[in-house]
Amino acid sequence: MTSNAELLQRRAGAVPRGVATAMSIFADRAENAELWDIEGRRFIDFAAGIAVLNVGHRHPKVVAAARKQLDRFTHTAFQVAAYESYIELAERLNKLAPIDGPAKTILFSTGAEAVENAIKIARVATRRSAVVAFTGAFHGRSFMAMSLTGKTMPYKRGFGPLPGGVYHLPFPVAHYGVSVEDSLHGLHMLFKADVAAEEVAAIIIEPVQGEGGFFAAPPELLKGLREICDKYGIVLIVDEVQTGFARTGYMFGIEYSGVKPDLITVAKSLGGGFPLSAVIGRAELMDAVDPGGLGGTYAGSPVACAAALAVLDVIEEENLIERAKVLGERVVAELIEFAARKDLQPIGHIRALGSMIAFDLLKAHGSDEVDAPATQAVIKRAQALGLIVLGCGSQGEAIRLLFPLTISDAVLREGMGLLEQALGV
Repeated sequence: MTSNAELLQRRAGAVPRGVATAMSIFADRAENAELWDIEGRRFIDFAAGIAVLNVGHRHPKVVAAARKQLDRFTHTAFQVAAYESYIELAERLNKLAPIDGPAKTILFSTGAEAVENAIKIARVATRRSAVVAFTGAFHGRSFMAMSLTGKTMPYKRGFGPLPGGVYHLPFPVAHYGVSVEDSLHGLHMLFKADVAAEEVAAIIIEPVQGEGGFFAAPPELLKGLREICDKYGIVLIVDEVQTGFARTGYMFGIEYSGVKPDLITVAKSLGGGFPLSAVIGRAELMDAVDPGGLGGTYAGSPVACAAALAVLDVIEEENLIERAKVLGERVVAELIEFAARKDLQPIGHIRALGSMIAFDLLKAHGSDEVDAPATQAVIKRAQALGLIVLGCGSQGEAIRLLFPLTISDAVLREGMGLLEQALGV
């Protein structure tokens, strides 16, 4: 039998170190919220493929839909011979998205690809070039997406020069000393000092920052951005790659604020494990690009479209939006209890929107000073115990919890018990 250690050695010889892997295990099979490695060891999965598996590993309806499509055709390229599932998925997303007025959708393969094309659409529609993003943001690893990302290590260092015309504002986080007023003031100062508002094509923001630490954008910030965008004719892009499809207790994370964006980028859980992304937006913006200006050979794969239609069915039939809220409340309550205990490592800054949950490891109980090395140690102990969790945050100080929304109560309890053990002093 091949071992994890053997495969790690083969990986080192065959795969560049630039692609990192959080766990030192190799997957063999998975089911819902459980994963088994090639040595037969079982793990509870609180990572869900980085928020890709909101409906769990191998949901029967998703697998059945993909298999049915495999028996018909796997690829034609939508630009060569179109297919109904692409249209049906676009129609459903147009109805679901919190867009003001008629909407249209175009499909791609990855989140970064969706972000790149959202910027393309905004630039063509406005005939402007500048784009404003936020510190701590993560929008992908392709060149424009990397430029928009608000974190240098490990995403930007050594890759420059990056595309120009991109500006970053401070993202409001209370314990970092940054307020909504600071962020909006920074935008007005940016307009005065660096780029005129009339030259800005788009402002892009995550409703909840992903790699940046799972910090939710305050509704006051999102409403302020909406007003500024309306005033100056700027396109408001909301990056829902990690927040979309019930994760936050809403179909789209932006819905908690009541703000309606102009363009929405989605990916990850849309395909239920198959590569699929999309840009959803106001029809007049989406139609600004000439025919042939958008697309991609694999964009909107027919197998992924079939899977995505099943994902939307599962979210509705299994009431996963409400389930995300219930599970999130349950886990946050338990984390608050962990934070009060002296027999566990100090944690704090517990934050959640639905089941998009994170907390920081701290230097001491009651402190605001984070402890990134302790976070990495807890992640390693969790793996040793049979629990998969991931870190995030500007310093790697946070642990994020992204269990599938289909997780059973029993497996969730077991996973939280393992997390409790990993936090033990």
